[in-house]
Amino acid sequence: MYLNGPAIFLPNRMRAIPISGDYLLQIEKTDLPGVLLLTPARYGDHRGFFSESWNRQTLADQGITYDFVQDNHSLSRDTGTIRGLHFQAPPHAQAKLVRCGQGSLFDVAVDIRQGSPTYGKWVGVELSADNGRQLLIPEGFAHGFVTRLPNTEIIYKCTDYYAPDADGAIRFDDPNLGIDWAIDSDKAILSEKDAVAPFISDFETPFTYEIDR
Repeated sequence: MYLNGPAIFLPNRMRAIPISGDYLLQIEKTDLPGVLLLTPARYGDHRGFFSESWNRQTLADQGITYDFVQDNHSLSRDTGTIRGLHFQAPPHAQAKLVRCGQGSLFDVAVDIRQGSPTYGKWVGVELSADNGRQLLIPEGFAHGFVTRLPNTEIIYKCTDYYAPDADGAIRFDDPNLGIDWAIDSDKAILSEKDAVAPFISDFETPFTYEIDR
């Protein structure tokens, strides 16, 4: 649902705000505080469409302040490819803005901040080239996805540069997390790293929950 005019707070926790001129962005909260679903408006004609996927100033006006420094783009050839659950530890922790450039994927964020009231909880959102949705994932969350279609491309912004020494992962099929990937775990296509990632019960998180004051 897109609305014209100034920021409007909707009862279903959505708000639609102008990006520039008539361009709009829908912001939706998820069950994990700080993890947001952003859906920019698309304007199309016989050629295709135009969409402004990120506007730093407009989001800052809404209290959403991120300084992205790196863009990543990956292709997964087969349906059922899982990448994750990944994170970078401080001092190179990353917030991410994730979207699907081609195909379709199920994108997941898991709270791994020690002391958080939602520690070990997850949210998942379908992102596709058709729906144009984007998932904004703060620092302190592990991230992963499974492809729903072949030749799916994921494109995401990061707030810090890739740092191999800070790279970490937890198991995608950890029963303590209970993520519903909608595929059999033994049929998932994984990297060697993801196949041997630790369970959250064997994992010492580098993140600590901090209460906003």
